[in-house]
This record gives sequence, C-alpha cells and structure tokens, in this order.
Amino acid sequence: MAVKIDKDTCIGCGACVDVCPVNALSMDGDKAKCDEGACIDCGACIGTCPTQAISE
Repeated sequence: MAVKIDKDTCIGCGACVDVCPVNALSMDGDKAKCDEGACIDCGACIGTCPTQAISE
C-alpha cells in the first residue's frame, strides 16, 4: 500500500522526498508525488510533512 498525497494541502517543500528511504517520493513541479510501486509504506514521510498532506 502506498501513501497518499493531498495535492491541495502539499506546499511543495520537498521534506518528504528528503526522508524517503526508498526514493519513492519525488517532486512533480511544485507538488510531491509517490511512486506506488516503490513505496514500502514505512511512514517516514507522514511525520515529516509540515502540512500533514500525506496519509496512509
């Protein structure tokens, strides 16, 4: 299962990209996106997001 990113809440800071241990997160313009096939659902990005835009 991959994390979900709320595009309306994401501010594009990239904090989640920096903490992802498997590089499943990247920036798509000014918003984060998740490669569902690579995500291991570890939750590291969830606690890092300052706007709580990421959920399981």
